[in-house]
Amino acid sequence: MAKTIFIILIFFVFSSSCFASDPFSEALLSLKSELIIPSENVLNDWKIQENQTPSSKIIACSWTGIKCDENMTKITSLDLSFKNLGGVLSHNQFGQFLDLIDLNISHNSFSDQIPVGIFNLSNLKTLDISRNNFSGVFPSGISKLENLVVFDAFSNSFSGSLPKDVCEIWSLKVLNFAGSYFSGSIPSEYGYCKSLEFLHLGGNFLTGNLPKEFGQLKNIVHMEIGYNMYEGGIPWEFGNMSQLQYLDIADANLSGPIPKDLGNLTKLDTLFLFKNRLSGMIPTEFGDILTLSSLDVSDNMLTGPIPESFSNLKNLKLLSVMYNDMNGSVPDGIAKLPNLESLLIWDNFFSGELPQELGKYSKLKWVDVSTNDFVGVIPPDICSGGELSRLMLFSNYFSGGLSSLSNCSSLVRVRLEDNLFSGGIPFDIFHATNLEHFNVSSNPSLGGILPEKIWSLPVLQNLSAIFCNISGIVPGFQSCKLLYVIELNGNHLSGTIPESLSVCENLGMLNLAENNLSGEIPVKLGSSSKLKFLNLSYNDLSGSIPMENSFKAMDSNSFLGNPNLCGAPLARPCHHGKAISEGLDLGSRSHKVAWVIVLCAVVVLLVCFLIGIVYYRRHNVNRHWRMVSFGGLPELTAADVLKSFDSVEAVETPYSSNSVCKAVLLTGMTVIVRKIEWGTKSSNLLMDFINRLGNSQHKNLIRLLGFCYNKNLGYLLYEYLPNGDLDEKIGVKRDWGSKQRLVVNIAKGLCFLHHDCRPAIPHGNLKASNIVFDENMEPHLAEFAFKTISAMETGDYKGLMEHELTDDIFDFGEVVLEILTNCKRKNGGVMIHRTPREVLLKEIYQANEVDSSSSSKSIQEEIKLVFEVVLRCTTSKQTDRPSMEEVLKILSGLKPEKK
Repeated sequence: MAKTIFIILIFFVFSSSCFASDPFSEALLSLKSELIIPSENVLNDWKIQENQTPSSKIIACSWTGIKCDENMTKITSLDLSFKNLGGVLSHNQFGQFLDLIDLNISHNSFSDQIPVGIFNLSNLKTLDISRNNFSGVFPSGISKLENLVVFDAFSNSFSGSLPKDVCEIWSLKVLNFAGSYFSGSIPSEYGYCKSLEFLHLGGNFLTGNLPKEFGQLKNIVHMEIGYNMYEGGIPWEFGNMSQLQYLDIADANLSGPIPKDLGNLTKLDTLFLFKNRLSGMIPTEFGDILTLSSLDVSDNMLTGPIPESFSNLKNLKLLSVMYNDMNGSVPDGIAKLPNLESLLIWDNFFSGELPQELGKYSKLKWVDVSTNDFVGVIPPDICSGGELSRLMLFSNYFSGGLSSLSNCSSLVRVRLEDNLFSGGIPFDIFHATNLEHFNVSSNPSLGGILPEKIWSLPVLQNLSAIFCNISGIVPGFQSCKLLYVIELNGNHLSGTIPESLSVCENLGMLNLAENNLSGEIPVKLGSSSKLKFLNLSYNDLSGSIPMENSFKAMDSNSFLGNPNLCGAPLARPCHHGKAISEGLDLGSRSHKVAWVIVLCAVVVLLVCFLIGIVYYRRHNVNRHWRMVSFGGLPELTAADVLKSFDSVEAVETPYSSNSVCKAVLLTGMTVIVRKIEWGTKSSNLLMDFINRLGNSQHKNLIRLLGFCYNKNLGYLLYEYLPNGDLDEKIGVKRDWGSKQRLVVNIAKGLCFLHHDCRPAIPHGNLKASNIVFDENMEPHLAEFAFKTISAMETGDYKGLMEHELTDDIFDFGEVVLEILTNCKRKNGGVMIHRTPREVLLKEIYQANEVDSSSSSKSIQEEIKLVFEVVLRCTTSKQTDRPSMEEVLKILSGLKPEKK
């Protein structure tokens, strides 16, 4: 009897345990056991309680990320997104969930191949596997998901071709394969996704021709297929996608003309075709797209004018045709577009006057018409909308006054340099209370005086008014806490340097050279620890040079041309605060006469000597030396440059090497000089290369301004940026947005050298100390191409190129690693491949103060993306490293950077 009771008891316990669970919950627990789960255990409620009451309902219905039907007998949704989960998903983990309608495992770190078991979930309508590390060739079988409406596979690590069978799913409306390393052509079958409304294939390695079959996508509303490397042009059939509202084929290597058939897309809101090789004229038919809000066809090879028909585009907010070869005048009707916010047409050949009603009928925010051939005055109402923040008119032939800027309180950045403006800086410019950057340099007719309240602008950081014929005194300084750059050299300023300048506690650059300033240098000015560049040369300053903190770092170039100035930097000792030559006691009258005779003789000899030097230079130096300018350099002869070298000193600059010096040209402009030697055999090759360097300019490269040379010797003249380098600023605290912009801009500079220069130019020495900052803290690559130049000097140029390009990629990865870790892993490109990935990511998150909260998930994903770039760039096998073009495409997945 007792034995029977015992058997019944065991059966009861066993039965209770079985009933307490269910196959769905058990399957989920099996899935959990194979996952890599963060320490905070985001799935801590995924468990079966002891003594669970038996029920026909699914226990897991109450678990995190699980949704069931009303009766709790079917699991309809599984959402594991943003859980920071990792691991490999096996093929049989989803076999139980045939009733699933929504499956979301996005924003995790799942790796290896997609489990094909998912393709058996025939009731799925939404499948989101985006932001993971799934890899390998995309498996076949997805067409079995016959009810699928949304499929998002954005940002993974697939290889091989796009799956063809995905468009056998007739119900599919959303398809996203962007940023996932797919290669090959876009299958023509994608043109048969009859229900497709959203398609994103951008940021892959896709090649081949764009399929004309896309013209059959009658329901497509949103299409992004840019950031690839296609062949050929845009098929005219694209004009048949009648429901299309958003089309982005930017940075895709497209060539040929823009089809006029795109003018048939009468519902189009946004059209992005920038950064391609498109040629010909913008179709006048675009004026028929009355819904058009944003049009960007910049950075192509387009010609001709802005179509007059654009005057019909009443919804247009953004018009960007910058960096093309377009010409003609801007249609007057552009000024009457009521919604226009951004007019970006810089670096073309436009001429004539800007429409004089520009700004009168719209709330302009950004106008950039720089580097064209415009004439006339600034439109009087350009600021009347009250929202204009950026006004870029530099390098044109504008004239007249600047009264249009009065009371323009919204202005943030104003660049008017290299024009013909007159009438001075408006006295009421102080009303522009948001003004940060103001540049009117190289306007020789500007004249006037500095407004009394110019320094009261609360957020002013940069004031540049070089060679503007400004006279009067330098106004006193009241509140200038953010002021970093003052450039007023080459004017007619008089009076003394205000003592109050010392209140500008963040002043880093002060250039007052070539003026008529007098008096002593304020001692307090040297107390600023931020002052890195100072030029007071060619004035009438007197007294001793203060030896406070900042002045100790300055060299003689900062003080040349002030005969009554004395002190250590000039090697001209002082006597009671004056130059010794002024205080000599010549003794008695007879002694004075003797001194006069001796001095006269010395003067006569000196004059004869100088005449001989001038004769020699004119008849010898000028005969053998030549000067080539590449832009940004004052009009100087070879003789002028060589005279400037009297002030050359080998100094430690932010990007100096043993062969680099700093020099002040006769105009007061400071440049970096690199000396090279060349033989007759290499001169033609080297000269051709230097010409390419000078004409291959990019905003993230140090500019080569000119080249002074004879048959054996040459001097490369580079712009001087005094704002320090990345190596000394790597420890400066930056938010993630600043870091990602820094990384992207470095990548842009290197990508330009590798892919936009023909043939490619290797940097050859990329490191943190060779990345320097301008006045806006934008990075510029310095010291580039010097290995190539050295190789040409010695004749060892062959075989250098490919090896150096891949070395650049490795060096880029190391620099980015330094940025990510705040220099904790300097030169760590090799060691990171020996450290667990999770350990490195945790270290990088901590360095960037990124926690595990949901609000930080997007930043974590961006950091992971950049870290993956580092890993690929620093792999030991050179052939496995990506090109810089590929790197830049990957980084394009980050948030858009600000200009």
